[in-house]
Amino acid sequence: MTDEDLLQAARTIREQAYCPYSKFKVGAALLDDAGNLHVSCNVENAAYPLGSCAEAGAISAMVAAGGKRIVTIAIAGTGEKTRASPPCGGCRQRIREFADNDTRIIFNDSEDEWQSFSIDELLPHSFHL
Repeated sequence: MTDEDLLQAARTIREQAYCPYSKFKVGAALLDDAGNLHVSCNVENAAYPLGSCAEAGAISAMVAAGGKRIVTIAIAGTGEKTRASPPCGGCRQRIREFADNDTRIIFNDSEDEWQSFSIDELLPHSFHL
């Protein structure tokens, strides 16, 4: 699976997002160590902390399917005021749990250009066992 395939999967699932409050749609698509694709979108809730991020959903889908490691994760976001979609702090830690030095995190910036980072670039000095 190419980066473009992964990015397209993130863009496609993004359209299923449930975000009536923020109007910020996010889709995540990840490739695991077995070559399987896992996707999810954000789901908001009126009780704010009960919503779920797209990245968390994709990671849960990976774990449920038996995946052990994220090879690459693509995150596609779009909103009324910004298009940038780096993972939030909580999702950076979630990604860290299943990442290694070769894991790539790809997301669109505010100009809708795609950038690729390692987990150490996004979450330096992270907590991990």
